[in-house]
Amino acid sequence: MRRRAAALLLAAGLAGAASPASAALADRVGATFTLLAGRFAEAFQPVEGLVVGLDGDLVYIDVGENRGARVGQELLIYRKGAEFHHPLTGKPLGRYEDGLGWAQIRRVQARFSEARFVPVEGQPRPQAEDGVRITRGRIKVAVTPVLDLTQQKSDLRRVPFMLATVLERSRRFQVVDPLTVGDVFASGEARVEEVLALPERAVRVSRRLEVSGWIVPVLLERRGVTYLDVTWISAITGTALFSHREALVPASATEAQRFPWEPGAED
Repeated sequence: MRRRAAALLLAAGLAGAASPASAALADRVGATFTLLAGRFAEAFQPVEGLVVGLDGDLVYIDVGENRGARVGQELLIYRKGAEFHHPLTGKPLGRYEDGLGWAQIRRVQARFSEARFVPVEGQPRPQAEDGVRITRGRIKVAVTPVLDLTQQKSDLRRVPFMLATVLERSRRFQVVDPLTVGDVFASGEARVEEVLALPERAVRVSRRLEVSGWIVPVLLERRGVTYLDVTWISAITGTALFSHREALVPASATEAQRFPWEPGAED
């Protein structure tokens, strides 16, 4: 609670310190991400399925478009083991499970999907009837600082706090405190560019924060239009699985997204 309060105070201080134009740009980024957040939540809806076949490093699962499969989804592949029982009643409570690896979906058909198989070292290869799932629990993620590729040079330090709030509200994500993530990048232990382009660096930092993935917001300009590009990076392989891009909403559209402690948007 103290760290959360400190995060809010820091964000409030950054809002007050930023110039009006800078504050407006940060607000536009936050409001634009609200339009994209639903796509990330959809990609991680809970799902259960089965392995139906393998071909080299490809695995085929019975989760298709009809059940919400999306290119870029990452599912755990597991094998059920022996039952475990209640110590007093002796009634079966469930089965042990062994994680065999992950299936990163690369092609979706109506009733099945083709995925890249990412193995767990020391575990056997999957076989037909092994299970696949996206957990019903919240997915633990981290939001990097904004990578600003524009010439605007605005103060965007509070944007990760805004994105974290939107993600938490979806009830599908548990977001690492942006202060903790910010410390990692401020110390020089990692750079946003490295998370995007160097899989081994992304995996290393992921292990420290114990996350399932990274959300990397990037600002870029094309023909006078500023876009927010948001990429999901796998913590398992460090590779980009999918991204979404949206032109920034106008400043007038940000007022409904405001926190009580934020100033009004001005240009």
